[in-house]
Amino acid sequence: MTATSAPASSTAPPAVRFEDVSVTFPRSNRAVLAGASFTIAAGERVVVLGPSGAGKSTLLAMVTGVVPHSVIADVTGTVTVGGRDTRDTEVVDLASLLGVLPQDPDSAVCLPGVEQELAFVLENRAVPPTEISARIDGALATVGAAALRGRATGTLSGGESQRVALAAALIGRPEILVLDEPTSMLDADGMRQVRDAVDAAARPGTVAVLLVEHRLDEYAGNRGIAGLPERCIVLGADGGIRHDGPTASVLPRAAGELHRAGCWLPCETELQAALGIPGGIAEPAVRRALLGLAGDPTGADAPPATVAGAVVLAGRALGVSRDPVPRRTGRFHRRRPGADRRALLSAVDVELRAGEIVAVLGRNGAGKSSLLLTLAGLLTPTGGTVAGERPGLVFQNPEHQFLGNTVREEVLVGLPADAGPRVERLLEEHGLGRLADRNPYRLSGGQKRRLSLAAMLAHKRASLLADEPTLGLDRRSTIATIAAFRRAAAAGTGILFSSHDVRTVATVADRVLLVADGRIVADGPAIEVLRGGEQLRRAGVTVPPLVAWLVATLDSGARVRRVLDALDASVDAGDRGAPAPDPGTAGPAAAPAVTR
Repeated sequence: MTATSAPASSTAPPAVRFEDVSVTFPRSNRAVLAGASFTIAAGERVVVLGPSGAGKSTLLAMVTGVVPHSVIADVTGTVTVGGRDTRDTEVVDLASLLGVLPQDPDSAVCLPGVEQELAFVLENRAVPPTEISARIDGALATVGAAALRGRATGTLSGGESQRVALAAALIGRPEILVLDEPTSMLDADGMRQVRDAVDAAARPGTVAVLLVEHRLDEYAGNRGIAGLPERCIVLGADGGIRHDGPTASVLPRAAGELHRAGCWLPCETELQAALGIPGGIAEPAVRRALLGLAGDPTGADAPPATVAGAVVLAGRALGVSRDPVPRRTGRFHRRRPGADRRALLSAVDVELRAGEIVAVLGRNGAGKSSLLLTLAGLLTPTGGTVAGERPGLVFQNPEHQFLGNTVREEVLVGLPADAGPRVERLLEEHGLGRLADRNPYRLSGGQKRRLSLAAMLAHKRASLLADEPTLGLDRRSTIATIAAFRRAAAAGTGILFSSHDVRTVATVADRVLLVADGRIVADGPAIEVLRGGEQLRRAGVTVPPLVAWLVATLDSGARVRRVLDALDASVDAGDRGAPAPDPGTAGPAAAPAVTR
């Protein structure tokens, strides 16, 4: 990103100011934020980094006023937004200054139609009716979602919802953009469009941007560190500010610390931290080090290859639609208007075998989630058949499957009375042991995702389907999820998961399905599919530089995984998968963050 200009007037108040701010939530013995002080000027772009539980989302909630107005907390110090003290200014009044994209875009979309959703923002700002339609078109075009204007919000995929929510954050022309993982559900095109949209919004030098993002390497794109916001604030595990300065100098200086803490980093920063060699993937010394991690090129020291078992789940000539089957009442059908069950995928043949891990890649809206729902029996196919024992399903939104009142009860749902020891083991494996008595809805986003996976694995079904299982996870939690998948596969479970996280796919998947143009365009070993330039382009998949170099250079998927596993192993295990809770954004009480 290019540098932005200074504020138009030196006497104008800063966009955001924190003065010695500490935040402690009820029933917690430590501050989530501790003594935070910084100032963000109008037009300045800032990325906030730190391990899970460091208080990043709580910091954003302080800017929006959700803490302390909607989420109760003990707050000391002062936060001002546009010169207004947030303790004395209601959330609805701060909303006139802010464009907010929360971590869960579904919580930001509240009206039945996309057009209504965006018009609502403008109507609240008393924009003349004659201007509204053109503003809607412009905002949707900015985020690559022009085709979604006439859609019902309930029919959007996760990535499409995220684009609409970003358009809603931008359409009001706010003074401050507050973005909490704005690309977590997006494909490669969506990632680029978000980056360009944020860049365009900030270009006049008057819009401040405060960004929390896990997918730094993909967000930065080919420009590396130069593609990130020009200022970086790093929070430590204790909630204090450890670094604050130009991103280009902070990231190299803090690389080792951030890597050990389990933060995703741009490729060149990660490789410097893991290998101790600067220069990124283009540096010959880095390439030699990576080849050393790959092991013997003859494969003599490679572990035994995965041997898949019998087919445990199969779809034959499947037609997939996200539209529900019309309900029947007596002799009559009660049809939803327009319910013609538009086909997303046709003539799909897919097999999942015991012990193998298969990834599904494709654009937002291509039908990946609908395919999983059809295989799980929750959507009726428009044609073809599904054979096999009914699989377990981990939803993209983990709250959609919660039934228990506590974390422990959630894992126990549907299990026999003597399953207690197995449940306790699963809680520890997924970093949830100390949260066993907490309400599932009061967990952080990453903790909810780990709980939904643990609860489904507890049933030991022959096959497991998982929709974006690493969405929004930091690196430690992603590593823990990979380990959970491998344990389940080793025990004979077949796993099929959708993802936009190509790094994780390369690390764990035996096989990859590419979805594009309404069908499966590739189905084969992960390393071969990830080498396929034209098919990947059709499917809207961009392979990150490190993975692209590995699959082009190494001769086997096992050697690729060995390198990626070695880089993961250099992350400090710590309390892997069990970050300290950040209650400031957990549960229904955080919903007012989306007030526009």
